[in-house]
Amino acid sequence: MGKPTTKDLAKAAGVSLATVDRVLNARSGVRPATVERVQKAIKEINFVRDIAAANLARSKEYKLVFLLPDHDDEFVDLIGDTIGEANKFLSQERTHVSIRRVPANDPYQIAQEINKLPESQVDGVAIMVPETPQVRDAISRLDAKGIAVVAFISHQPASESAHYVGINNAAAGRTVGQLMARFTGERKGSVLVLTETMQSRDSQERRLGFDAIMAKYAPRLNVRPSMETYGDPVRSAEIVSAALQGEPPVVGIYLMSHDILETMQAIEKLGAPQKVVIIGHELTPHTRARLVDGTMDAVITQDVGHLVRSAIRVLRAKAARVGTVAAQERIRVEITLRENMPDESQP
Repeated sequence: MGKPTTKDLAKAAGVSLATVDRVLNARSGVRPATVERVQKAIKEINFVRDIAAANLARSKEYKLVFLLPDHDDEFVDLIGDTIGEANKFLSQERTHVSIRRVPANDPYQIAQEINKLPESQVDGVAIMVPETPQVRDAISRLDAKGIAVVAFISHQPASESAHYVGINNAAAGRTVGQLMARFTGERKGSVLVLTETMQSRDSQERRLGFDAIMAKYAPRLNVRPSMETYGDPVRSAEIVSAALQGEPPVVGIYLMSHDILETMQAIEKLGAPQKVVIIGHELTPHTRARLVDGTMDAVITQDVGHLVRSAIRVLRAKAARVGTVAAQERIRVEITLRENMPDESQP
């Protein structure tokens, strides 16, 4: 038996095709009781709307925007490249994705950029910025305009309308904790925790997960307070220098944010102890090279291609007011070691 059609849906709900079309496209003129009846029938017959066919029938083209941090960052560059690749194929699905860069650590400027997005030219926005009251309010204004929103990689839990696309960061932190506890063996000492900013919800959740496992499985280690680098190479060098010269000796370093280039350069320049365990996030050209030469022990990753494709699917579905397949959009926490590192040619 083929998948249910709009005719099947109309029959199951006991309404006309025109009414089904109004409900699916969220147009006015339908009584709430009728809308509820159609939505109930959608679940009963497992109706899944063919968005591509619907777009073609009404000449609809989706215009989506990714708001990405504007600082120099290998991980963000990978995301931009992946979006560019996706755009080559999205034209067949009447979808175009553009990128706008915003200052990552200026919530007021971020909110201004979000507020500038015109509802007549934008159907959906994927937002990769730290959670702040200013960003939360700007997302609420997008919602009021009818613009679909996805919290991309950076969670926005205070904004109920923003679907989150990214890994479970608490689980990622717990994973790093387990690896750190195992890789340091029975050694005693301190663990240095570095991040670009603790304003990021990602870093907060990762730290909570990490601490829970370290307290349970490695009480022999002294986990130091999180240190913020703000992406400043001078500050990074000062933090690392002070930590490596202090007591007790550093036996592990957890790099919580994905922008770790300056921090790793500072560690390498100062000459971290040979047995120090270093674990970070995201597989970039730099972290890949550090895994190969043994400087880093493990990298917690999330598939960039899956992230971008998922965000696009969710935004289109929200703009079209249809559901998504939860299992398809679930982003897995992955552990990358030198021994299981994917080939660079793989997407």
